[in-house]
Amino acid sequence: MIITIDQSTSATKAMLFSETGSLAGRINLAHRQFYPRAGWVEHDAEEIYENTLRAAAQLIQTTGVTPAGLSSLALTNQRETVVVWNRLTGKPVARAVVWQCLRAAEICRQLIEAGKSSLVQARSGLLIDPYFSAGGLQWLLENVAGARAAASRGELLMGTIDAWLIWKLTDGKVHATDYTNASRTMLFNIHTLQWDDELLDLFHIPRSMLPTPLPCDAVFGQTTLGGQLPAPIPIAGVLGDSHGALTGQGCFAAGMGKATYGTGSSVMVNIGEKPADPPQGLVTSIGLAACGRVFYAFEGNIHCTGATIKWLKEQVQLIDSSEESETLARSVDDTGGVYLVPAFAGLGAPWWKPRAKAILTGMTLATNRSHLTRAALESIAYQVKDLVEAMSVQSGITLRELRVDGGPTRNRFLMQFQADLLQATVCPSQVEEASALGAVVMNGFARGKWNSFDQAEADLQQSREKIIPQTPPERMKQLHAGWLQAVAQAIHN
Repeated sequence: MIITIDQSTSATKAMLFSETGSLAGRINLAHRQFYPRAGWVEHDAEEIYENTLRAAAQLIQTTGVTPAGLSSLALTNQRETVVVWNRLTGKPVARAVVWQCLRAAEICRQLIEAGKSSLVQARSGLLIDPYFSAGGLQWLLENVAGARAAASRGELLMGTIDAWLIWKLTDGKVHATDYTNASRTMLFNIHTLQWDDELLDLFHIPRSMLPTPLPCDAVFGQTTLGGQLPAPIPIAGVLGDSHGALTGQGCFAAGMGKATYGTGSSVMVNIGEKPADPPQGLVTSIGLAACGRVFYAFEGNIHCTGATIKWLKEQVQLIDSSEESETLARSVDDTGGVYLVPAFAGLGAPWWKPRAKAILTGMTLATNRSHLTRAALESIAYQVKDLVEAMSVQSGITLRELRVDGGPTRNRFLMQFQADLLQATVCPSQVEEASALGAVVMNGFARGKWNSFDQAEADLQQSREKIIPQTPPERMKQLHAGWLQAVAQAIHN
């Protein structure tokens, strides 16, 4: 059995998986969120480590698994959140700067104005933004008393949450990260797979602070889980949570992608083993690295998808439940020419128009709530289509299959419309914990259980529903053209 830690922004999950990916138990422990100033978000890294040990202990107790029955530990984690700690004391110098934190906004603004955007994107694949780790790291070194001097003496270490947990779980013996987490820092060269000296200089980061970058399917040391186990087990398989979902969904080939439909949507498409410049407003990251191969991915985020359904229910009260939205949408043949552009928080990727406002367009006296509800659901699919199309055009790769997860994927009208728009197969996930399963897959590679992606897919034998396009592409192109006109109205209003 494999203990898998899924350390997310809000909580730490400890899960027990069988060797074939079946979930046998789960414990979830939330940690505190700190908001010391407007726009600042912090985590207590020591609390996260203590919760990791506590969750593992409770998992072992509730499942009854014996130490002899544990083969290893796998890890997936929230990305970009950065921790700085003293290698001599083992204590963080401050709370972790969370990926949502905006304290590095001024640092990033100055770099953009100095014309450094092209350099950063060419080396790291990322946009200069406080979202990524480097700005928060620089801020800590410049604003925590004594931190810059201690770093210069080689006393401080840094890492994303995976590196912090690995260091703690190995009793300070291993300071390492994986390529996917490294690729979210703005300090990692995704072409050479090493920390980039020019980027380190740009953010004034001493190289001595940095963890060793390794492939996702490496063995990252040994752990007794803080003395809970009589003999150590290997930490095998580490990757960031979005990359874990890409892996857990089996997107191992170029042209395969995953979309998570939540409040907003995260879309990541495997673009193969050669990095490419991303479309405007998107980023390129290491998608996954295993079996001696490195796959790159485009990634983008949409602001309002599931939030649009919530708006229908709670704000305008057109529906009583999310399930009713499907019934209403199916009760009409089309929207009657109505489009909803849900720019309630501006438009995200690929448009990046933060000042755009939501609009309803194309209504007549014949328009009813079924048309409006259908237009709201279709808007979700249109936004994913725009993002996937931007990625496909830039990479030159046609989307083969989109594997999807999240609550809205239960809406079969939406999923069919999505498949029709993309003219590609859409596969709703049967896996509840896709990120954790991705870590289990990397664990299997690390321990030699599988030697190829095909072996892993065959062994895990995930059943996937396949929703194939049913509407002629010409009709979908007409509908999409109307959507693009509506987006133009939202942008220029």
